[in-house]
Amino acid sequence: MTLLTTFAFILPVLALSPMTASILVGVGVAGGIGALLMVFSGDKSDLEDRLDVLAGKKAVITEEQKQITREALVKEGLSGLNGIMAKIAERFSSLKLFFIQADSPITVEKFLTICLFSGLGGAILMFVARAPLPFVPLGFALGASGPWAWLILRRGRRFKRFAQQMPDAMELISRALRSGHSLASALKVVVDELPEPISKEFNIAYEEQNLGIPLEAALKNLYYRMPNLDYKFFAMAVSIQRQTGGDLAEVLDKIGKIVRDRFRIMGQVQALTGEGRISGIVLMALPIALFFAVWYLNPDYVMLLFTDEIGRKMIAGAVVLQILGAVAIQKIIQIKV
Repeated sequence: MTLLTTFAFILPVLALSPMTASILVGVGVAGGIGALLMVFSGDKSDLEDRLDVLAGKKAVITEEQKQITREALVKEGLSGLNGIMAKIAERFSSLKLFFIQADSPITVEKFLTICLFSGLGGAILMFVARAPLPFVPLGFALGASGPWAWLILRRGRRFKRFAQQMPDAMELISRALRSGHSLASALKVVVDELPEPISKEFNIAYEEQNLGIPLEAALKNLYYRMPNLDYKFFAMAVSIQRQTGGDLAEVLDKIGKIVRDRFRIMGQVQALTGEGRISGIVLMALPIALFFAVWYLNPDYVMLLFTDEIGRKMIAGAVVLQILGAVAIQKIIQIKV
């Protein structure tokens, strides 16, 4: 009976096209592996007991077992998937720091799960659109990279806002010191007067020193979360002043003035390099846009790049040249101030 069932499943698959059959087999194998991982990641004996209750092979003993439903088993499977993602996240400890720096509202485990499902969604979209077979893994890669792009942009915007708020923060601390506040209470002034993200980060440092952590260590932890060069100057000035003495308010005023002048020069550099940046964007996007346009007009003409050996070598060479061109353009327009 089992053999007949197996042949009944295999025969319709063989009748399909090779591309469709390979995709279905791949999805089936991936689903089977995922199901095995979810089963073995949880408490096996407890899960088997719940399955026996649903199948009627085991009597209901407690009141809790009477309330077991299929939704509870689905929730159990999802918790097992989160456990798998948690184990993967433990192998990449730097990811947690990346999420802290981006102030992500979701955990690393949930984020990896979202990447997995978005990648599967991209692959399914390519399959539904009847794209060529090489585009299916490309759709998975693009779908999985979408959440990463959001996280990187969120982290970059947060770093940029923090850098823009640093001159104001140093002026507030300088004025608070001149009015008689201690350095710790001056940090509290920044927390109360300035918006996020600098208020949140300084509040963490303020609470750490209240709990007994030395101020230098608290400021060092802040730099670990926000690796900003201007803040590094501030933390070094505070550390030197606490060891040797001096007028910290005057030092902060000078650092703030230097930072503002640097921002002004950076604005001028951005204006002067605007043409180069736009040219780089156009040159990088033009081959990709032209490829999709020709593929839409004449798919058979473009598919030679994937089916022919010389075409695949041309694609590899084009990708390498695109990357080298992007690096060269970035080096030309990037001027450090």
